[in-house]
Amino acid sequence: MIKLSEKIQGKEINIGPQHPALKEPETFRIVIESEKIVDAIPILGHTHRGIEKLCESRNSDQNLYLIERICGICSFSHQGNYAKGVEEIAGIEAPPRANYIRVIVAELERLHSHLLWLGVLTHEIGFDTFYLLIWKDRELIMDILETITGNRVNYGVNAIGGVRNDLNEMMIKQLFSLLPILEQRIQKIKKIAVNDKTIQARCKNVGTISKKLAEKTNATGPTARSSGINWDLRRDNPYFVYEEIKFKVLYDTKGDVYSKIILRLDELFESISIIDQALNNLPNGPILSKIRGKFNGATISRIEAPRGEDLHYIDFRNDKIPYRIKVRAPTYANLVSSMNVLVGHHIADIPVIVASCDPCFSCTDRTLVIDRDLDKQYIMNSNDLRNFAIKVYQEDEIL
Repeated sequence: MIKLSEKIQGKEINIGPQHPALKEPETFRIVIESEKIVDAIPILGHTHRGIEKLCESRNSDQNLYLIERICGICSFSHQGNYAKGVEEIAGIEAPPRANYIRVIVAELERLHSHLLWLGVLTHEIGFDTFYLLIWKDRELIMDILETITGNRVNYGVNAIGGVRNDLNEMMIKQLFSLLPILEQRIQKIKKIAVNDKTIQARCKNVGTISKKLAEKTNATGPTARSSGINWDLRRDNPYFVYEEIKFKVLYDTKGDVYSKIILRLDELFESISIIDQALNNLPNGPILSKIRGKFNGATISRIEAPRGEDLHYIDFRNDKIPYRIKVRAPTYANLVSSMNVLVGHHIADIPVIVASCDPCFSCTDRTLVIDRDLDKQYIMNSNDLRNFAIKVYQEDEIL
């Protein structure tokens, strides 16, 4: 059971696990004095699915489709990161054309993810007209992703050694025609976001994360860049073919929710430019390299997902079935800084501040059980896990 600091006095309330302000089941234990927040603790674990453990009983190809389902919003990021790591271990080099296609899909995913986030944020502040306008424009991206990959959520585009889906002339022509339309729509969205008084009142000087706090809590992605940290793995540790593409890493110093809105919108224009360059320089050739032999070795694979650094630890021990898979998604880092800045704000600011880091709890939730009273280790079956969960909830007085 997580306990709040004994020094803090006030009324304790729970936000979640089921709450209108949360799009996934999660609990935030909040202490308030009047309407002011004086302490906040996240309680993770509601959407734990055991994906890391399941990966240890499947081969490298089967895990592509399992790891992709860690998150429905950044499914390419997880699958592409895993494929990249396995290729590093096996000494496989994906063909240039495959890596260009990976960049195109990655930036399309960034476009839809940032727009999805902005729609959710505006919904949290009650601006549903803007929310629906944003998601209407996001549909253009979802439609082209469906055209390219056959899917709108889990694309299944990556393979070990390249990609499964090639771009034909019709797809390339559609992408070229889509980019100026998207740019025009995003300009319109940004104009509304910059000038709207509701957004300014609810987001300016709210949830401000200083550069010092962002560094201390290892914030990443737009959450870190909005606080003055000039870091992006696409530039600073390039992968796929990002080193061959020109783009700006944007950052701000204000660190509040409003700066995160403007930063993400500006990043969309960079993503459009990256896709345009990738299409213009798309090389001919194969999209998949051959795989030979077993895999042996370990690596840490990192890519810049829409929310920030996505890290996969992958360990193979002379077999096609991995010995260990460990995933650290961006929310795991960003949630810490967001919880810190809740203190001092009002209850009504909780949905806005929590949403500002673009949290994904299905990416983040992990469960680790350590029982020091047992003489030997054991693996919980489904009944053991269920009974353990009921016991914990009863102790926390949730049930």
